[in-house]
Amino acid sequence: MALFKKRTVGKPGEWYYCLEHKKVEEGPDCPGKDRFGPYATRAEAEHAMETARERNLQWESDPKWHDAVARGGDED
Repeated sequence: MALFKKRTVGKPGEWYYCLEHKKVEEGPDCPGKDRFGPYATRAEAEHAMETARERNLQWESDPKWHDAVARGGDED
């Protein structure tokens, strides 16, 4: 057993959505690579995947991300 276990960073009252366990956690229990957050409320964390899907759709339809197509050519 390690003498100094590295703790995940976070505070009580911060909510996270764990991608590994597919559940909401108060104060991070899982590594940062496996979670979304922090969120201010449990309800926000519960909707993390829905929020991510909505943001992805916004980014995919944002003309700033597709500027080469908008100008009529590919950039090399």
